Amino acid sequence: MGIAIDFGTSNTVIARWNRATQQPETLSLPGMSDRSGQNPPLIPSLLYVEDASQHKVVVGQAVRDRALDLSTDPRFFRNFKRGIGSSVQGFLPELDGCTIKFEQVGQWFLTQLVQQLKTIEPDTGQSIVFTVPVDSFEAYRLWLGQVCESLQVEQVRLLDEPTAAALGYGLVDRETLLVIDFGGGTLDLSLVRLDSAQVQAKPLGFILKWGQKSFARQSGQAPKTARVLAKAGQNLGGSDIDHWLVDYFAETQGLAVTPLTIRLAERLKIQLSLQTQAQEVYFDDETFESYELQLSRDRLEEILQQHQFFAQLDHCLAQVLQQARRQGLELTDIDAVLLVGGTAQMPAVQTWVKQSFDASKVRCEKPFEAIAHGALQLSQGIEIKDFLYHGYGIRYWDRRQNCHSWHPLIKAGQAYPMSDPVELLLGASLDNQPSIELVLGELGVETNQTEVYFDGDRLLTRRVDNSQAQVQPLNDREGARNIAKLEPPGNPGSDRVKVLFRVDDQRFLRITVEDLLALQTLVDDQPVVQLR
Repeated sequence: MGIAIDFGTSNTVIARWNRATQQPETLSLPGMSDRSGQNPPLIPSLLYVEDASQHKVVVGQAVRDRALDLSTDPRFFRNFKRGIGSSVQGFLPELDGCTIKFEQVGQWFLTQLVQQLKTIEPDTGQSIVFTVPVDSFEAYRLWLGQVCESLQVEQVRLLDEPTAAALGYGLVDRETLLVIDFGGGTLDLSLVRLDSAQVQAKPLGFILKWGQKSFARQSGQAPKTARVLAKAGQNLGGSDIDHWLVDYFAETQGLAVTPLTIRLAERLKIQLSLQTQAQEVYFDDETFESYELQLSRDRLEEILQQHQFFAQLDHCLAQVLQQARRQGLELTDIDAVLLVGGTAQMPAVQTWVKQSFDASKVRCEKPFEAIAHGALQLSQGIEIKDFLYHGYGIRYWDRRQNCHSWHPLIKAGQAYPMSDPVELLLGASLDNQPSIELVLGELGVETNQTEVYFDGDRLLTRRVDNSQAQVQPLNDREGARNIAKLEPPGNPGSDRVKVLFRVDDQRFLRITVEDLLALQTLVDDQPVVQLR
């Protein structure tokens, strides 16, 4: 039985494949899932540390039930997914003698979920499909794999969240889909093509009827392939809007910025998805403080405009369309637009989408479950083809600028696994050089970068406009830069080694190093480094 987990910034969804009904279903975990009666059941991505040294934590709905999220307490964590694998400016608290990192908080959260899941689904340890943000660096994916290894999960598969959403909506009669995944922490746009080699002339029907290869042979159906044509992403989400609202009330009413007032702002935002006016009243029976907040949908949209919200949406859409045009596709070629994530429910977002696309093409009825349900297709015989969102490069000294810069080797957009490696010839730069050193990096997208940083105790993001690509060095530490020893030592004046770079089916960069003088292979198809 397949299990899929959509670990989100604000909420997490767990789904399983029901063999009896041949349908996906969303699971509710006792004590962790929201019991407000909403459909589907969501697990709030919240965590409270009771004892860090003993790994004793409270997660999900239990945090809200015990009101552990309504006070300024360094033991309470929300939006922690954003910080995993990112270079965060600021600091995290030391609790019970332990220095806390976002990776540790995320591991505690997922560990509790999977352990609880195993009590109701004993087969959970066999196979789990996790969804990941479209713009996540490999450090995040590696971290996720390490967490699953510690949980003794036999098989872990990763699928980009937008691709999962395209599969989850089940639009087999439409081939080119734009997925707009707008959750609590990230905005991901992905243009996905669903291709199928059909033996029969009639349509395949629903996605959920696609089976394993044995089923496909029996029915005459070929496996479905989802191919990602274009991607764009930003660290922008519902939690940013919550903070903007609190800042607005702080300026107009002198409201204190606390976890409680952030929660009230979030409730106002949710109300305004259903009505044009919203009000929240709260009385604290301990401090005897009362709050009365009112907001209209029109004022909310003015606040969004002030923070360049729609300009950022326009920028992401323009990026995707630019990539699509390189493949001969125009906006009119997009068959459907799928909205997923809580922020995608905002009328302002839906209105923005319908300014560019015909309303008949826009689908938004499965904002929370589409990703988890789509990820289940990966365990039902669906084949996924994808490309690298980030490129890889080597660091070099730019004499003109008198600083280090990066030379791209494998560009973003490269399909993987690579059939043909990229070749690089290197020579010694010093007399009697004993080894060849390289600093390799994972290259982000140039310009309009989003920076994650702290403002007091708030984890925020901001856009940074520059002409430099964000880079995550992979091996810039003592002992890791050396890729090959030279025997005999090298001297300047001629090429000494040939380095072949490729990306394997697990998205890891691998190298082969050949000594041109000694005529021997020094490194044979080895992973470059352990990503940090």
